[in-house]
Amino acid sequence: MDYKKILEEIAIEIEPLRNVGRQADYIPALAKVNPDRFGICITTVSGETIGLGDIDEPFSIQSVTKVFSLSMSLSFLGENLWRRVGKEPSGAAFNSLIQLELDRGIPRNPFINAGAIVLADILMSRLENPEEDYLSFIRQLAGDDSIVYDREVARSEREKGYINAAIANMLKYYGNLDNDIEAVLRFYFLQCSVEMSCRQLSRAFLPFADRASEFSFGNVRLSSSQVKRINAIMQTCGFYNDAGEYSYLVGLPGKSGVGGGIGAVYPQCYAVAAWSPRLNDKGNSVMGMKALELLTTYTNESIF
Repeated sequence: MDYKKILEEIAIEIEPLRNVGRQADYIPALAKVNPDRFGICITTVSGETIGLGDIDEPFSIQSVTKVFSLSMSLSFLGENLWRRVGKEPSGAAFNSLIQLELDRGIPRNPFINAGAIVLADILMSRLENPEEDYLSFIRQLAGDDSIVYDREVARSEREKGYINAAIANMLKYYGNLDNDIEAVLRFYFLQCSVEMSCRQLSRAFLPFADRASEFSFGNVRLSSSQVKRINAIMQTCGFYNDAGEYSYLVGLPGKSGVGGGIGAVYPQCYAVAAWSPRLNDKGNSVMGMKALELLTTYTNESIF
C-alpha cells in the first residue's frame, strides 16, 4: 500500500475544511494554539513511518491519554477494574453530571471525564510516584524520553475545571474516589496536559495494534485478550458522543482529545495519529476525523 501517496491525496481533499470548527477555547491555554495546524502520521508494525504535515509539532493530547490510563489500571486491577467503571457508550456529554448521578457514581466508561478521574484515583493509589511513573510509561510506549507535561495547560484546565471538580465531588460522595479530591484533580489535569507530536503518538499507539509483540512496559503488562478489549472500548467509547458516527465513517479503534489529536489503530497493521485543533460540536477534530475516514475509504482497511 502506497500510504505516502494516499496521505497526499487526503491532504488535498480535506483542504476545504481548514477553517471549519474552532479550537477548545474554553481552556485558555488551548485557545492560544494555532488552529491551522494539521498533521497525520502512520507507523506500521514493521517499523515504517509515513507522515504528512506538522507531524513533529507537539500538542496537548488531552483525552487521548485516557487510553494509557486505562492500560495501566487494567494491568493493575484486572477484571476488578469494572467494579468502579463501566464499559458502555455514554450517550451523553463527556462531562455529564446528570448521567453520573443516575448511575450512582459509577462512570459509564473509562473515557468520559468521570471515568478518567476514577482511573487517576486508581493510579494514585497504585503508583509510588504517580506523576513520574505515568509519564515514564508513555515515554516507554513511544520510545521517546523527550515527551513532557505542559504544566501551563494543566494549570489552565484546573483554573477553569469547575465541572470536573463537581464530578470528583460526586464520585467522592458515592464512595468511588479514595484519595484527596484536589490531589486527584491535579493529577488528572496533568495527565491531560501531556504533549506529543503525531509521530510520537502513532508510535505510542502501535503496541495496541501489534498483537504479535508482547505488551510489557515496566510494571505494566497486558495480555493479548486485554489489549483486544481496550481496542473494543476505544471503538465504542473513544469519541465522546460521536462514537457511532466515527465507527460508521472510519472503523478503526481510536481515541480523540479536545486538543485536536486522534490516535487510532488498524490491528496487526499500523497505528495512526492525526492532529488539527479545530473541533466539531462533539469535541472531535474536523480535519482529523475526515482524514481518517478517507484513509480507511481509500485503503479499504478497517476492522469491518
